[in-house]
Formats: sequence, C-alpha cells, structure tokens
Amino acid sequence: MNLASQETKTRGENTYSFEEFLAKRENLDWYLDEPFLQKVMKKFTGHHHYEELHEKLRCFSPTVSIKWNKLAEKIARPEARPYMLHYDAFNHRIDRIVRPMEVHQLESEVFGEGLFSSKMPAWESLVKRMLIHQIGEAGVTCPLTCTHGLIALLDQYPNEEYPELRDILMHTKEGVNGEFAIGAQFMSEIQGGSDLPANVLEAVPDGKYYRLFGNKFFCSAAHADYSVVTAKIAGTDKVSTFIVPSWLPGDKEKEKRNGYEINRIKWKLGTAELPTAEIQYKGALAYPIGPKDKGIAVAVGIVLTLSRLEIGIACAGFMLRASREANLYGDFRTVFGKKINDYPLAASKLKRIENAAQRTTAAAFKIYDLFLKLEKPLNPGINADQPIEIRKRLFNLRELILLQKICATNEGAEILREAISVFAGHGVMEEFSALPRIFRDVVVNEQWEGPRNLLLTQIFRDLQRVAEWYPPADFVESVLEGASPETIRLFSEKLKELLQSPVLGEVSKESMEAAVEWDAFCDSFFKTFQKVALTEIG
Repeated sequence: MNLASQETKTRGENTYSFEEFLAKRENLDWYLDEPFLQKVMKKFTGHHHYEELHEKLRCFSPTVSIKWNKLAEKIARPEARPYMLHYDAFNHRIDRIVRPMEVHQLESEVFGEGLFSSKMPAWESLVKRMLIHQIGEAGVTCPLTCTHGLIALLDQYPNEEYPELRDILMHTKEGVNGEFAIGAQFMSEIQGGSDLPANVLEAVPDGKYYRLFGNKFFCSAAHADYSVVTAKIAGTDKVSTFIVPSWLPGDKEKEKRNGYEINRIKWKLGTAELPTAEIQYKGALAYPIGPKDKGIAVAVGIVLTLSRLEIGIACAGFMLRASREANLYGDFRTVFGKKINDYPLAASKLKRIENAAQRTTAAAFKIYDLFLKLEKPLNPGINADQPIEIRKRLFNLRELILLQKICATNEGAEILREAISVFAGHGVMEEFSALPRIFRDVVVNEQWEGPRNLLLTQIFRDLQRVAEWYPPADFVESVLEGASPETIRLFSEKLKELLQSPVLGEVSKESMEAAVEWDAFCDSFFKTFQKVALTEIG
C-alpha cells in the first residue's frame, strides 16, 4: 500500500467508542449495584428477614436487569406496537390484539413469578416490582398493577353465590396449571375519566348475573383475561362494580369475546407497548362484586388506591435507574478535557437526581410499611367504625398515597428530563438509552388514576371533612414525626390558614392565588415527609 492510499484510509477516521460505557451498563445488576435499595430494604424488613430476602433478590435481579430489560427494548420499538385484527379469514369478529412474541414471553415470565400469590412475602413482592418497573411499561407493569387491584377486590368481597369469582381469584392470584391470568380495570367513559358518578354504562339484570351495555373510553390492558368494570344497574343512579371475563369458558381458543367489541387501540404519548382501547359492550356477562350501591367506594377505595400506591413504587424505580445510568455516563464521558461529573453544574445535577431517587424510594417504603401494618387498609372510608388512633393512621395512609401519586410523578418527569440532559444529544436517542421511553411513561402515570388537580381537590376536601376529630396541626405533627418542631409548626400554621381560604371557591384573583399556594404547599409538605423518611434510613 503506498503513502497516498494510507492517507486516504486514515484521514478523518474517528476511533471514539462507547464500548467501555456499554460494557458497564449492560452488566449492571439493578439490585446488587444499588446499595441504597439494599439499605432501605434492611431498615424495613429487619436483619433476619433481610438475609433471606437478600438471597432471593440476588438470584432474581440478573433476570430483570439483563434478560427482561433486553426484551423490553425490543418490545418498545415502533414496529412492535400492538394493533387490532378485527376479523379472521372467515369474517368472524375476533378483535384480536396482536402483540410481539417478546411481550408474550416477558408477560409469561413476569406473571409466572406469582407476585401476588399467598406464597410470596409482601416485601419480596414489593422489591421485585420496584425492579421490574425499571424496565418501563413493556406491556406488563400496568397489567401487573391492575391484576393486584382485581385480586384485592376478590379477596375483600368473597361471594359463594358466584363460584366463578372464586375461580377467577385462583386463576389470577395462585395460577392454574402454571398459568397466571391477567386483570384490568375499565372505569373511564368519554364524558369524564375520573368522574365515576357520571358513568352511564348500563348493567341489566339477567337472573343472578348482569349484562353490560354501553361504552368505556379508556381501557388499558385491553388484552387482559378479566376486568373490573363500573356501571349503573338499570333503573338506578348508583354506580356498581362488576368483574367481567373477556371470554366465557371454552371461548378464548375460538377467539369469541364475551359480548363486547374493541373499537380501536389508542395512540398515546407513553406506555405505548400497552394496548389501551375503546370498548363497546353489547350484553357482556358480568358478575357483581361488593355492595351494589357503593361501587365508587369499592372501585376507588380498593382498585384505584392500589394503583396509586403502585405508581409511587414505579416512580422510585424509574428514578433509581435514571440516577444509576446518568452517574455512570457522567463518569465515562469526557468533554473539553474533563469528565462530565467533574463540572460543578453537572455534578450538582447528578447529586439532585440521586437525592430525589433516594427520597422517593425511602418514602415509598415508609408508606408501604404503614400500609402493611394497618389491618384492612383498603376501602375503610374516612368515617370508618374504628378506634380514633386507627382512624388517624388510616387517614394518614389515604392522604400519603394521594400526595405520593401527584408529587412523585411530577418530580419523576423533572428527574427523568434532568437525567436525559446529562447524556446531551445522545439522551434523546431512543436506541441509546431507555430514559426517553421511561420519561413518557412517567408523564402518562401522572394522568392515570386521577390527575393532579383532581387529587389536590380530594386532599383539600378530606382535610376539611376530618378537621373536627383530626385537627390540621395534629395531622401535620403525625405525618412529619421526626421533623424539627419549627418545621412542624410552620406547616401546621400554613395548613390551618389554607383550609380557611377559597381554594375550591368561585374563580377569582383570590381563589386562584389560594389554589397556587395549595399546590405548592402539598408539594413542599410531601417532600418534607420524604426527607424525614430518608433521614431515618441513616
């Protein structure tokens, strides 16, 4: 080779490589390489249980960190998104939701863990779910959450009149012949997503069963085997709750749906791997569950409460991953002769991301700990017939779940965006990092199960309703136990003042200013709770 040809070959050649970063990232163990998560787990499970749980998670973590993460990346590609096949070759209406092979594999393996089985300890299930959430939606995490809600509903309201419900509980909770069924919740209608009293879907009695007629407009996990559906019994104005099988016995193999049609799959910002559909009920067989005149309390108090609780757990997982990968890249990438994390602006951003991830994780564990320690924490109602101290703790849990849902999702979007910016241009490249996909999932989670304004309103009304037996100052002192006396005093005074302000009044300059203050107060109050939780970890 002569000199000229050598120059042509090497001129302009760039030997820069990401191999060092990729090798480290691809070999990360999301549990073993997350010492803070282990520290929090040890705090809440105790030394004896921690050793046993640690070993189980050490064995589990590589599966989610490597195998399931790679499957999630394939599932997330645009060409792999679910689509509808309404008819077969013989003009039979089948409404098949076509999903990629990888999602079926992932779904089978994730649900096969039996995360809600009676054999699975609660803390083991929690940490496994927090790890699973770190792959993003992947078509499985929303169905997991919905299945949890359906199982809790069936556990809370056993009914021997409907043996089908017992079979559904076994199929979803313990599995049948190694197969675990999937649950969903279909409550939203076009006239109002969170406004369940506005439901018009009609449930018509048919012997001891019911037939559903009408439309549900936002139905996530539309591929599920069973769904929790809210509807009004014909001739009444009360919303009731029903369990609806997607197929009657023997019909799944024939692809003959249970008296309903899937109109279309939604095109949405995030959780794109998850089929969210519009469903038209044309006489679907439904089993009533819970008190027939308390469907809203049943649906919100059990199903939505668990979903909101899970969103907080998911946000902790999202932020832990964002922090881990942003720190890894900050320590790898060199810009203008220095590593990214050697610049004060970048180092401070990385520290903020890490702090938010740890605060959110510590608070999620602390709230879940309260949830586990309370007997029957779901659907007790504010005025439940309980001793006053239990009522106060139940109320604390209720409000903390609402606060966590709105604050963790809001900050989660901020933190994911910050983490993406550490990667600069590479941060928005979908094949370079999972963070853009997870960012969109956080934004969707912020809207699901009650958007911010709705839950801010609910918290305000709740605190007003209980003020006679649970004064604002007592509530603040109880929730922020461990904070400084001055911090508790300031929050108590501000809360008392805000509850007298026109936050929920007619629109005016004064009411809008009060509403802005209320929003800021809730955010600051919950972050203070998180800081206390983090301090308790040590």
